[in-house]
Amino acid sequence: MAKSRFPHSFAHPRYWSTWLAIGAMYLAAWLPWRVKMGLGKAIGLAAWRLAKRRRRITQTNVALCFPEKNDDEQRRLVKEIFMANGIGLIETATGWCRDAEDCRHRVASVGEEHLARAEAQGKGVLIVGVHFSTLDLGGALHSLFFSADAVYRPHNNPLFDRFMRRARQRNFGQLIDRYDLRTAVRRIKAGHSVWYSPDQDFGREASVFAPFFGQQAATIKLTMKIARLTGAPVVPLMFHRNPDNRTYTVEWLPALDDFPSGDDVRDATRINAFIEQAIRTHPEQYLWLHRRFKTRPEGEEKLY
Repeated sequence: MAKSRFPHSFAHPRYWSTWLAIGAMYLAAWLPWRVKMGLGKAIGLAAWRLAKRRRRITQTNVALCFPEKNDDEQRRLVKEIFMANGIGLIETATGWCRDAEDCRHRVASVGEEHLARAEAQGKGVLIVGVHFSTLDLGGALHSLFFSADAVYRPHNNPLFDRFMRRARQRNFGQLIDRYDLRTAVRRIKAGHSVWYSPDQDFGREASVFAPFFGQQAATIKLTMKIARLTGAPVVPLMFHRNPDNRTYTVEWLPALDDFPSGDDVRDATRINAFIEQAIRTHPEQYLWLHRRFKTRPEGEEKLY
């Protein structure tokens, strides 16, 4: 007898809301594009009004990172961030539930030669990305140009995690748990490209402090460790939704030279400088809703 596609436990009532969410994502993925954008903005505005804790986190991040903006400009940016991240949910549904080819006409590429040149060295490549709201659609569209593995965080809900992994595996070669350094190194040494985003706070022990938007930010050392263990070139990747809300740009930058240098703070500063450069292009599309400055240097008060 053939095995069931899903474990019988997923029929339990505790998963019914997850099934509804998955069904809603499939439906959203096939809406007309203009309707998708409108729905995403509406979701974002609802979150902006109702998710008070996330709004406070976002307001804190914006105040820290954009002190040159006055109060009205900062409030406007916070609202735009929520709308962009609402759209990002619909983009995620599109990236997970539709074939990437359906969106080929919506993406322009810049700097393909940089990743191609890095891959031609035969050492594998570490692709350094950024947590934009467009991340999962970006992964799907990236697959139209290059194949890559991806480092990811498993979801706590086992049903949603299974759905997410199956969706992402359509666009990536292999999914690698963010704590599975051994597999990431092995895949790169085997000649694969691995996409990894080092712009979240993993705590004091895993990090060094380096400047980010003028603030000291706990910056994970894993980027340098992987590069050191593999000898692979490190290629920065940017991905944005364009102002027309209909098209996207994926851009690879030249591989970092003299990286890693042996000085983790210096190298973390370079990584953060790239991430800041990418964010300033479209600051509303970054995931400012997360506590980027959660871990503070000794003696500093908590920010959130």
